[in-house]
Amino acid sequence: MTPAPVIIAIDGRSGAGKTTLAIELAARLRNHHKVALFHLEDIYPGWNGLTAGIERYVSTVLTPLSRAEPATWTSWDWDRHYDGDTRVTLPAEIVVIEGVGAAAADARPLLSAVIWADSPDDIRRKRALDRDGGTYEPFWDQWAEQEDAWLAADDVPHEADIRVLNNADGSAPADVLQALAYLPALGPALVPELAARRGIRLRAERLDARPDAAALFENLYGGSANTVWLDSSNADITNSDSSSASTGALANTPAGPPAEQSLAPSPATERSRFSILADDGGTYGQAVTHRSGESVITAGSATARVPGPFFRWLDTVWGRRAVRTPDGYPGDFTLGWLGCLGYELKRETGGTDVAAPTPDAALIFAGRAVVLDHVEGTAWLLALEAPDADSWLTDARAAVAATTHSTPSFGSQTIGETTTHAGASNGVVRPVGPAFSSRDTEPSYLAKIAAAQHEIREGNSYEVCLTTTLTARLSAAEAAPWPTYLALRRKNPAPFASYLRFGGLTVASTSPERFLRITSDGGMRAEPIKGTRRRGADPERDRQLREDLAASLKDRAENIMIVDLLRNDLSHFAEPGSVTVSRLCEIESYATVHQMVSTIDARLLPGSPRAEAVAACFPAGSMTGAPKISTMAILDRLEEGPRGLYSGAIGYFSLNGATDLAVAIRTLVTTAEAGDGSEQAATAELTLGVGGAITADSVPDEEYDEIRVKAHGVLSALGADFPGG
Repeated sequence: MTPAPVIIAIDGRSGAGKTTLAIELAARLRNHHKVALFHLEDIYPGWNGLTAGIERYVSTVLTPLSRAEPATWTSWDWDRHYDGDTRVTLPAEIVVIEGVGAAAADARPLLSAVIWADSPDDIRRKRALDRDGGTYEPFWDQWAEQEDAWLAADDVPHEADIRVLNNADGSAPADVLQALAYLPALGPALVPELAARRGIRLRAERLDARPDAAALFENLYGGSANTVWLDSSNADITNSDSSSASTGALANTPAGPPAEQSLAPSPATERSRFSILADDGGTYGQAVTHRSGESVITAGSATARVPGPFFRWLDTVWGRRAVRTPDGYPGDFTLGWLGCLGYELKRETGGTDVAAPTPDAALIFAGRAVVLDHVEGTAWLLALEAPDADSWLTDARAAVAATTHSTPSFGSQTIGETTTHAGASNGVVRPVGPAFSSRDTEPSYLAKIAAAQHEIREGNSYEVCLTTTLTARLSAAEAAPWPTYLALRRKNPAPFASYLRFGGLTVASTSPERFLRITSDGGMRAEPIKGTRRRGADPERDRQLREDLAASLKDRAENIMIVDLLRNDLSHFAEPGSVTVSRLCEIESYATVHQMVSTIDARLLPGSPRAEAVAACFPAGSMTGAPKISTMAILDRLEEGPRGLYSGAIGYFSLNGATDLAVAIRTLVTTAEAGDGSEQAATAELTLGVGGAITADSVPDEEYDEIRVKAHGVLSALGADFPGG
């Protein structure tokens, strides 16, 4: 029995370039498949025959082809304005059908994929009349009215799996083919195209240079709509100090205890070694956002909608080695996906379904990137082999040279004073800092702490990581996400700092905490933080606060509970017996806080799906409490609102199977909202999540003070205060 063909419909208004797109797409598919091509213009019964033509097409062409049977149909003679000859279209492995109405409602149940071609009205009319000349011009308005009436009753663009903006620049066929590979119904048929991707060569160049990372990012990606900078903003500090794990990131802080010298790299140095700068430009550049069970992937001019869980989609695009690591390259990132995962993805890992105003995930695929090695003092240029690789490498070399200075700085532009001594103001200079409000007043937050402790006494949880959200609204011009991030990284440098821009959504993070790392060879590591003290105003007070944290039985208990939780999370996909705790309750000091940190290591079981291993640990146990699933349900009831990107993860999924993700804490999220067209009318919403672990021994007033401490690093950089009340 002949298998049913894959049927791809390319629909769109007249002049949208459907015919050319179909011909060129079919030509590309014929490299690996037998392909049949059908044009609806051959079957429409005249200039007023759109509806009748769709009926003829579905009954006499599409229905038999969907059964792998030959289609016998009657053509239309446009010169005689009457039925023409009888023709036969044979089935093939893939059938491409193009024309207005190709994806009409009656046709869609028989189709494997629907592509809607868009094009500006002026381009459509010119393209159609250039093709058909005087034959079409007298009937343009008549045909357009039929299209309007049909689309008013049948919203094909909304139902399309892929939408493509076809500007006739030659890019659409390649972009569509890239997007088609993401559709589950087409995955099995496009195995040869997917296999070809795994053989792509990775080009790498090493430059002996220490460019100013902020200036380099602005030079290369300042104008990019979608871009990611995974910024080890404390790299210069840790790498010039050879400090122990205890000293972490001490710059811009009061003088603390003397650093203990060690021949081995400190944990802080290991975390801060690399920075990655990339966007979604170039031949292979793509972007994806996921919301409530649907992933939307953009590849150049084409956008695909893929229903289903995010981690299932991630498993289809990441986890298998697609490139080899270049000789001499010390990093684990060999291009791939970068971005952020929101806390509400917990719906896929045992949590309840809560909708968030921000995406549940936002990632770019970088087919080229700059990786800065802060230990070796080098810049690596990475690019997948592509027609535009040489020109990008030339531009990247020039950008590195232009931004390399004798003394590294913390930013490429001045925003107020850049002094970073303890107590100095190095935030964004505004006439008045943004006024934040809190989802919870102090009394309501204290009441929620009491409710969490009640749940613990009832045996429903051991530890509840309660959070709240601070929100400010101001004009888009005042929000200034890029200068704000530069101020944040000066004020609070951190090993997992990051700046992400996805159109109108900007994420500025100074996270000190690693969520999960999986190396290309299968090493796994989690480094939860539980236990926080603010930095002291003088060395003696700073030492006392640090020692208080180290001696706190409550903080140790919180930390150890999360260590046990993460040992369990890692064990789901770890080799038996490989889960170990290599550091327990160590104190690390950062620009504004002391933190208690532990390290759990494991080995990934060979052959395990890496996306599922990430999902088994998500969200970070340090942001939920224990047991994880029951505690997340408690948090949903107490918090009374989504966390969004806060408490999620930020990092990369590399083409060699590696991932390194930070916990999205100390993270400011800016969402731009368009106004009426004038700059002043546009507004922006700033959100900052803060929280802390509640145990049976928690003192409510101290817990409330802790969230103020955690918010201080971000708020002080903005010139803002913690909301009262």
